[in-house]
Amino acid sequence: MAKQSLVIVESPAKAKTINKYLGRGFKVSATVGHVIDLPKSKLGVSVEEGFKPQYVKIRGKEKVIKELRELAKKSSHIYIATDPDREGEAIAYHISTLLTNGDEKSIRRVEFNEITQRAVETAMNSPREIDMARVYSQQARRVLDRLVGYKISPVLWQMIYRGLSAGRVQSVALRLICEREEEIRNFKPEEFWTIAAMVKQDNSAPFQVKLNKIGGKKARISNREQAEEHTAAIRAASLILSAITKKEVKRQPGPPFITSTLQQVAARMLRMSTKRIMSIAQGLYEGVDIPGQGSVGLITYMRTDSTRISQEALGAVSQYIRQQFGEEYGLPKARYFKTKAGAQDAHEAIRPTYITPEFSPEALKPHLSREQFNLYNLIWKRFVACQMAPALVEKTTLTVSGDKYELTAEGEVIKFPGYMRVYKETEENNGNGNQQLPDNLQEGGPCQLVDLKAEQNFTKPTPRYTESTLVKELDRLGIGRPSTYAQIVSTILQRKYVSLEERKLHATELGETVNRILVENFPTLFSVSFTAEMEKELDDIASRKATYEEVMDNFYKPFKEAVERLETRKKEVKENLQEEAGELCEKCGRPMIIRWGRNGRFMACSGFPECKNTKPLNEQEAPQQTDEICEKCGSPMVIKQGRFGAFLACSNYPKCKNTKPLSTGVKCPKEGCDGEIVQRKSKRGRVFYGCSNYPKCDFVSWDKPVNKKCPSCGNNYMVEKILKSKGEFLRCPECKFELFE
Repeated sequence: MAKQSLVIVESPAKAKTINKYLGRGFKVSATVGHVIDLPKSKLGVSVEEGFKPQYVKIRGKEKVIKELRELAKKSSHIYIATDPDREGEAIAYHISTLLTNGDEKSIRRVEFNEITQRAVETAMNSPREIDMARVYSQQARRVLDRLVGYKISPVLWQMIYRGLSAGRVQSVALRLICEREEEIRNFKPEEFWTIAAMVKQDNSAPFQVKLNKIGGKKARISNREQAEEHTAAIRAASLILSAITKKEVKRQPGPPFITSTLQQVAARMLRMSTKRIMSIAQGLYEGVDIPGQGSVGLITYMRTDSTRISQEALGAVSQYIRQQFGEEYGLPKARYFKTKAGAQDAHEAIRPTYITPEFSPEALKPHLSREQFNLYNLIWKRFVACQMAPALVEKTTLTVSGDKYELTAEGEVIKFPGYMRVYKETEENNGNGNQQLPDNLQEGGPCQLVDLKAEQNFTKPTPRYTESTLVKELDRLGIGRPSTYAQIVSTILQRKYVSLEERKLHATELGETVNRILVENFPTLFSVSFTAEMEKELDDIASRKATYEEVMDNFYKPFKEAVERLETRKKEVKENLQEEAGELCEKCGRPMIIRWGRNGRFMACSGFPECKNTKPLNEQEAPQQTDEICEKCGSPMVIKQGRFGAFLACSNYPKCKNTKPLSTGVKCPKEGCDGEIVQRKSKRGRVFYGCSNYPKCDFVSWDKPVNKKCPSCGNNYMVEKILKSKGEFLRCPECKFELFE
């Protein structure tokens, strides 16, 4: 009986899909991830032996390794088809060392960017040796992260409490969030006023114009007195429609997704965490069961920094566009996108593997989970749109003049939708003055003033990062790799260095304390420039421009010196973190100090360990900053807790005692009630939503109301729901219609 060939992959889903294409004569088996790693109980890196990692078998993988060894003995050929990146290359090497006892050349490496019949057959016909440069690049990242974590984390345990961690890249992400928090805290709002008017001509409908220039210069109004002076002058002026400017502009589609842009857009549009996005994308890549076809890989490899598209895919999408939308939506020749500098360009952009009507999102919807459909739909539409004709938009600008004042209005009409027929992100139509303008206006004709209003505003600080904007910033700065972004965000949330509130990342007091220690004692190691430079050096190992030992040596000497410096001043740093509690220990009479523990801060006797007295810290929770400005004095509003839950209060208290409910922006649905739905808290601390007119109105909801009309029954609001089986979505409380945005 002829021996079979063994193909090894990471996941059972991927094995199932590949097995369908290879058929008889092949056995496809899965490792279920890594099989060896650095030990958990010790450093596991021999610095003296050229930073040699001391890998051990991962606990629980003994059975998998045993089965692979038995299959290898029965096989004529062994192919390793782990993921086509450095992580996959390292897994391939580790498996080969376990199966061959040092003769790794007898094992062949295959890789494919997509799991399709053609891609699998092509890869199997052109196997190669394991690329040790890529293996060493992954090894360098793993060892660097281990050195930083194992050398610095114990210092944090001694200064704060056991269980905290420092990470080479995660700590830089934390630094960005903490610096943004500090920027918001120190921000001083500045007052400014805007003036808007409703005007019309004899036979036209009214339209809104906004004050743009005064005396030919950009309008800048800083107080009420100036605003009143200008509104009075505009009322007295004779207004004319001095210019109607029309301009046709072409809007081009964005490039297909790469890992970082997929995370950014999907986090914003689908309201998913970056970790969840990558998990779902992995499943779409590895294979989904389609009735009659078995397991099918629906997208190309989802860890890529390249916008490159294969010629085969370009031909398929061009044909699809012309068949589905018409010749005018196609391009005379393919559109190519520039890949950013420093990209590895090892794989194509993220795209559907099959661009045919049978594999469109709508056709596959019955066979996908809601989350799979939403992400696949996003990837599909973005890719199809990138090869469609540009949209043609006519932009109209109206200029109304009177005396020294110039007021303008903008509107636009889509003359030809082009790619926007398929794909349109929310920011592409941000409503920036894009009103429906009358089409029967007379240039040079007089305008009548219908209404005129001046509005007070205050400048706002740069907003806090969301998962989407943090990924965008990390990508821009060259920190980490796109494949690591989801894990970075997940880790700082898990460590409670950061909290996620209203989809914004807030630095916690613990996070700011950890960041302060790290930045003060390792200013270079946890800087943006140093971390970005390390990424470049890891790339240099993969491209054979540098060796593993060179990169590790250059890093380790200054790192070791910084750790030793911190060790010598550990006691001083710890003392600087401690605050006096302002009371004496009732057991020994020594001062009580404030210390950190797993459950937050607490009071402890300064005589520890002789006196081990501790007690809870009765401190008011620091008010949470908001982006809202007090309309009475212009100071930032903060969220405070009261008898009936959270409310907004002026941060300038007690000078300004302005307060108002923390509103959801949804009007109370009870007939005859003029209240708004506000956030409250039950006696047990559970958040719920009730009417601001309580106790006169008893409306309550455990789900957060959202100011969105139900598309099905027209109910004025929907509520946010989060279910494990469905993810995040909106539901109508009246007709139960569910909306997945």
